[in-house]
Parts: sequence; C-alpha cells; structure tokens
Amino acid sequence: MTASHVPLIERYRDRLPFAPGDPLVTLQEGSTPLLRAPVLSEMVGAEVRLKLEGANPTGSFKDRVMTCAVSAAVREGAKAVICASTGNTAASSAAYAARAGITCAVIVPDGKIAAGKMAQTLMHGARVIALAGNFDRALVLVRELTETHPIALVNSVNEFRIEGQKTAAFELLEDMEGDIDALYIPVGNAGNVTSYWRGFTEMGASPRLYGFQAEGAAPLVLGHPVEHPETVASAIRIGNPARWEDAMTAMTQSRGSIRSLSDTEILAAYRLIASGEGMFCEPASAASVAGLLKYGTDGAERVVCVLTGRGLKDPETALENNDGVTIHCEADMGALEEAVLG
Repeated sequence: MTASHVPLIERYRDRLPFAPGDPLVTLQEGSTPLLRAPVLSEMVGAEVRLKLEGANPTGSFKDRVMTCAVSAAVREGAKAVICASTGNTAASSAAYAARAGITCAVIVPDGKIAAGKMAQTLMHGARVIALAGNFDRALVLVRELTETHPIALVNSVNEFRIEGQKTAAFELLEDMEGDIDALYIPVGNAGNVTSYWRGFTEMGASPRLYGFQAEGAAPLVLGHPVEHPETVASAIRIGNPARWEDAMTAMTQSRGSIRSLSDTEILAAYRLIASGEGMFCEPASAASVAGLLKYGTDGAERVVCVLTGRGLKDPETALENNDGVTIHCEADMGALEEAVLG
C-alpha cells in the first residue's frame, strides 16, 4: 500500500503507543493533502500552503485522534465511549465507535452545533444529549461521569488523542522535507496546537506556532476563562480550554503567540479561501488564514495554515455569508442566454 492508503497507526506505529497485534479501529485516516496557496502567498509575500485536514474520512482532523483514542478504548475492553463536543469530535467519535461496534454518547451544547456535524453524529448511531449549557460545562460533566462509570472519555484530555494528532506534524515535516518556518492554526480546546508541538519536538523541529481564537471566545488571549463564549466559528467556541497549560507552553517554546480575531475577519478569510484558493473549509478553519492576513508572517518564508475541517460541516454559515448570487431563470434559451451572459 502507498502511504496514503496505510492506516495512521500502522504508518507511525514506531512513534505511537500501539504494538503489533493491538486492535486497530481505522477509516484510513491521515495522509491529508498539503496544498500550495498562490493567492495567499502573493498577498503575504511568503510561500503559503494549506494542510487540508477536512480530507479525513469524517471531514475533520478529529479522525487522527479518534483512531488512537477508540483503538485504545477497545484494547482496554471498553464497551462505550463518550465526549463533550462542539460538533467535530461528536461526528468522529460516533463514526469510529460505529466502526468498532461499540456504543457512543455525545454531549453537545443545545442549539449550538452545526447541522452538518449533527447529521453525521446521528447517522452514525450515537446517543446525542443536547445540554442546556455550553461546551465547557459539558466537558466538566462528562469528566465527572467517566470517573464513576466504565465509559472511555475521548475528549482531548485523553492522551491517546494527543498522540494521534501529533502525526499531522510528522506529515508536514515529511512533505516539506523539514523546511517549515511557521504554523498557523485555530485554537479551541487547545489539543491541536499541543499535539503539533509534541510532534515537531519529537522530530527535532521547531517552527514557530501561531494560534488564533475568536474575540468572543479568547480565554488564552485574555488570560482567564470566558463564561459565555460566542463566535460564528462554532468549532472554537470554547471558553476554558482543557489543554490551556500545554498550549501556552507550546507557544512559549516555539517563540510563537496566541492572538484573537473578530468574526468579521474570520468570515472574510473563509470567503477568500473558497473563492481565491478553491477550498471550502468550515469557519473555524479560516481562523488560521485570517490570522496570517491580519498579523503577517513575522519574517517566516515557508508557512502552513491548518484547515481543520470541511466546509460542508456548517452549511448554514456558508449560505448566510457568501458573495454568490442565484439567478432564477425560465426554461427557455433566450432567458438562459440572458442569465448566463448578462
């Protein structure tokens, strides 16, 4: 098999806590494309590439973490997994639990999950609980629940998740032959940025890490939890990141920073990525590019922006925030010519 067809755990088994013969729950995740971004490159005066994590099986980077978290849960004899989620973790955990033949329960903030993510989660057969509270409260409750019940918690507090996600850093170093100056990445619960830094350091690399939060959900920028986080970028609508300390360590050690963005800036980048580079990502993913456009490259010559999830995850936001026009037309040639040619 080519690298793109080798399950992630098998590809990097020597760097992951799995032995030959361990149960493997996989949808052949990982090996995602690294796309050159000529429009962005010209705008910022550097070589910019986009890491397309939406190319994973369920459409987000979470598949890297779930192959490891769910495989480990099965190895340990778990019959059920659970998570709190803003959407992508729910969809991915549900898919991998279905693959493993075990039960999955997900706790989501009521009315705060994008339709595409909810649809995936339900179709995979998960038990969905819509909580009258935000993600941070949901995470507190599921952590308490798993302390007294034999259910495997698959949120980013799970170390196997960090191990799975660090493989994205391995891929970047392979694809760029180790020559990467800076990584731009959205920050929500902070497991992603923590994982990239672990992967880079294990390989002896040290690109600068720049993380971005939405202004209405920017606890790492403000230096304190946000009780009621709000942003159009639902995947990073988190007010008290579980990996707070790890993320700040990654920023300090990499000589990078965490900064904030307005929803207007995120949505502008969201539209630009789609219309300029031909990539439709979810709003939270666009935070990496919005950060690049707002704050610049800080002297970096080779830059990677991580697009964490596919645009079809959140169709409502796309329909409400686009520059396109739908022209209604009668079914005859004259009307069609006028509509097409103006």
